[in-house]
Amino acid sequence: MTAPIQGLCSMATRGLLDELAAAYAQRTGVPVSFLAIGGVEAARRVSAGEPFDVVVLASDAIDKLVAAGKLDAAGKTDLVRSGVAAAVRAGAPRPGISTEEALRCAVLAAPRIAYSTGPSGTALMALFERWGISGDIRSRLVQAPPGVPVGSLLARGDAELGFQQLSELIGVEGVELIGPLPPAVQITTVFTAAPGIGGGAQPEAVRALLDFMRSADSADTQRRHGMEPA
Repeated sequence: MTAPIQGLCSMATRGLLDELAAAYAQRTGVPVSFLAIGGVEAARRVSAGEPFDVVVLASDAIDKLVAAGKLDAAGKTDLVRSGVAAAVRAGAPRPGISTEEALRCAVLAAPRIAYSTGPSGTALMALFERWGISGDIRSRLVQAPPGVPVGSLLARGDAELGFQQLSELIGVEGVELIGPLPPAVQITTVFTAAPGIGGGAQPEAVRALLDFMRSADSADTQRRHGMEPA
């Protein structure tokens, strides 16, 4: 009997991977569970040698861990593509963000702007820099601590406009989704999986799990969580 598969992921893919893991377990009888934490902390734990059968993080983080010999390069698999969306507190005015200029105006008008740690937050800061507004809004930026959803900051009134992966804003209580960033400035993150090395790694079992997670049978689930197949 195959032992339970233990995975590690960032918060952006938590809901998706929990649902796919449950579906896989029901189909095969192999228990699968994912520990979801902030991406920076997840990478640190893998770097420190903590054993996991499979790790799912942003592709650049996975590449660094593979290069460091912490994850198996041969089993590396792109799973989903995820874009960034904007949201406000429930009941608050919803600014238009359908064009790049409209989004820029919305950011400039917001009293406080919440954003996440990780690659999407870094890319958002680069966008503000490119627009030449970083200095104007610096004092109004609110960065969510690692593992804390931007939606929670919006819901409790710590910010009026928030940006995070669409998957992390869908269905958050007390928050209303405005929509994805316009195509001209959309920030897309590829989330990649890779098997662990040593420890409790189960290469064949993980390979079968990842084949299921990136199969056509999983595409509808990926889209329901605000992502697209990679």
